[in-house]
Parts: sequence; structure tokens; C-alpha cells
Amino acid sequence: MNRLSFAKREQVITSLVEGNSIASTCRITGVAKMTVLKLLADVGTACENLQDRWLRDLDCKRVQVDEIWSFVGMKAKNVPAESYNEFGIGDVWTFIALDADSKLVVTWRLGWRDEKTTNEFIYDLSQRMRGRIQLTSDGFKAYRFAVETSFNARGGHGVDYAMLMKNYAEAPKEDRRRYSPSRFVSCELKAIFGNPDEKHISTSFVERSNLTWRMCNRRMTRLTNAFSKNVDNHAHQLALNFAHYNFVRIHKTLRCTPAMAAGIVNGVWSIGDLVKVADEYEIMQDWPLAKAS
Repeated sequence: MNRLSFAKREQVITSLVEGNSIASTCRITGVAKMTVLKLLADVGTACENLQDRWLRDLDCKRVQVDEIWSFVGMKAKNVPAESYNEFGIGDVWTFIALDADSKLVVTWRLGWRDEKTTNEFIYDLSQRMRGRIQLTSDGFKAYRFAVETSFNARGGHGVDYAMLMKNYAEAPKEDRRRYSPSRFVSCELKAIFGNPDEKHISTSFVERSNLTWRMCNRRMTRLTNAFSKNVDNHAHQLALNFAHYNFVRIHKTLRCTPAMAAGIVNGVWSIGDLVKVADEYEIMQDWPLAKAS
């Protein structure tokens, strides 16, 4: 079977995590589109599996959660009626949990911005914590029930939970443009459960990370035609970007990777290490078949 060399696979993955589209990656590396997509699926799946296994029993103290919007295929207003309730066409949201101290992306969940996805996301977060944490979210109402049932009602360690609710107003008419953001007016800190420390009620770190994802993931860059056309490829790219951020990319403030700051690994990984993870995952998947034969 023909296979790209290790160096060429490193080159492709480097291009993808640095914010290049599939088309530009093909032009830069000289690799066919279907080969790039196959490599993305293989490495993305392996990275998701690795982080699901390794990012557990974490000694986090302060965690911030947020959601970032993107779309697949087309925006929600253009989705035909027969596909309106089909996930993977139109708007999709990525829920992200970030450790405020190590800047580690603890977990994420791709889905609709609804109660079901929120419950699954928060429950998964609760199962990865070693002890009690202080948790901060925005004012999305689904969080309250999800946090209460996941951390308190299911035998968890409990939580000090607060919401940070921001109020916005429409920009003045003279400043209004087609894509002008709303004008920030005020914010309200609201303790929900436990005894959260008011000085640490913040979503600043996780909201700042949204810029990182839009910069390093071409599928999430606004006003381009590089958006995802397939939700599975969208998920693979997210898993790859989160693995690169956690294990490979040195955080400028911490001067190490988030995984090092969290005590998960001892050194900085390379892109080659992510490719090796995919090779090891492939062997692990094939081993039961080989053993059975």
C-alpha cells in the first residue's frame, strides 16, 4: 500500500494546525486532497482518543467554560426545511472547558447549543476532575441544570459555580457596519452554587482562546469559503488543533505547553509526536484482528 513518508505527513499536519485550508495545504505540500483528508481523519481520531484517555484525574482548581460558533455546509438561514433537524448541516457549536491556571483545554464537545449537548459536556468535565473546582460560565441557562446534576447529584466532588453575564447594546448608528460587534455595557457576577471566590469569577481566558481557535483552524475563520463541508472532518480538525495546543504549542505566558503546566507530560512535543500517536493508534486498532487471525 502506498503511504506518505513520515516527513511529508509532518509537513501536512504542520500546515493544517497553522491555519491553512485543505486546498492551500495541497498546494503547499503537493499532496492530493483525498490523501490530506484521510491523514486528517487518522491523526484527528488518534488525537481525540489520546486526550480522552490522558486528560483525566486532573488537579484543576479554576475552570472556565464557553461555546464558540461555526457552521458546516451552509449557515442556518440557508438550510433547507428537510435538513433543518439534521446535525452537521448549518450551525454547530464547540463547547470548551479551559483550566485557568495551566491553560489546558480539559475537554470539548461538538454539537448544538442546547440542553442535551450542555449536559453531556458538563458531565464529561465533572468526570475528569480530581477534586472540587471553581467553575465559571456565561449566562447560558442550560449550564445551571447541567452543573447541578453533574457535579452535585451524581456523586461528584461538588463545585463552586458562578455565572458571568455580560450585557450588550447596539453600536451607535454612526459606528454601525455590516459585521460590527455589539457594544459592551456591563457585566454581572452571580454565584449559583457553593462559595465561588468573586475575584476568580471570569471567562476571560476561555474567551481569549476563541481567537486562537479561529486563527489556527481555517474552518472557523470568518468570511471565507474554507468552512467545513463535512461535520466529521470538522471534528477531526478540532481534535488535531486541541492536541497541538495542549502538547506542542508553547504558551507565551507559561513558557511551556499547557500539558506540561498541568503535569501531564514532562517536555514539549513535536508535530512528529502527533503523527506517531496516529501510527500507534492504528497498530492498537489492528492488533485484535491480527491476534484473532
